[in-house]
Amino acid sequence: MDLDLSRYFKKYENLVTTADEVFDRVKQAHADCVKCGEQCADCCFALFDLTLIEALYIHHRFIEKFEGSAKVELLEKANRADRQIYKIKRKAFREFQSGKNEGEILAELAFERVRCPLLNEKDLCDLYDYRPLTCRFYGIPTAIGGAGHTCGKSGFKQGEQYPTVNLDTIHNQLQQISAELLRDIKSKNIKLADLLVPLSSAVVMDFDEVFLGLADAPEDNAPPKRRSRKKR
Repeated sequence: MDLDLSRYFKKYENLVTTADEVFDRVKQAHADCVKCGEQCADCCFALFDLTLIEALYIHHRFIEKFEGSAKVELLEKANRADRQIYKIKRKAFREFQSGKNEGEILAELAFERVRCPLLNEKDLCDLYDYRPLTCRFYGIPTAIGGAGHTCGKSGFKQGEQYPTVNLDTIHNQLQQISAELLRDIKSKNIKLADLLVPLSSAVVMDFDEVFLGLADAPEDNAPPKRRSRKKR
């Protein structure tokens, strides 16, 4: 796909810069509470999804950095993680359909653990400089839907007041960039602005013209292509 997304990647990178600045300020103000450090991989097993712009950015950086056997190995890890996440989400959806409380389901999902395909054998991130915003905020207090969250290894104490990042606001900003991108490329599928996919899916998917709503799907309505796990 020959599509220049640099303008939208730049807007996303501006959010990344702000996120890093916020994290650093909280860390400096509460150095005794923020426990993040090299090879601390607790956040690398958490379940979370990416918006369209982040998925495109991660995919772009993956293609840019990896080739040969390293690329094949990471694709294999991403496929395994993707299948595991799919099973977890399918189970949660069935429980929701059967009448189980949504809050209870979400609470259980928070305890699910899936190893990120970007986490290498040294417990370091293979795309650390380009890691998602969720990863960058992990370790300091955040809030989603009014509920507070923080890393279980941190020193932040329940009931006390700390600077807190509203992830709903961040999510809205990411959706706005995604919507602007789709509008500018004249996509036929503007609902992609609401897309949420695991990082593993962002690695293995082909974001081609059909996926982005720039071309009609084949007559057989084939699903989005995944990259081959075999060497060529």
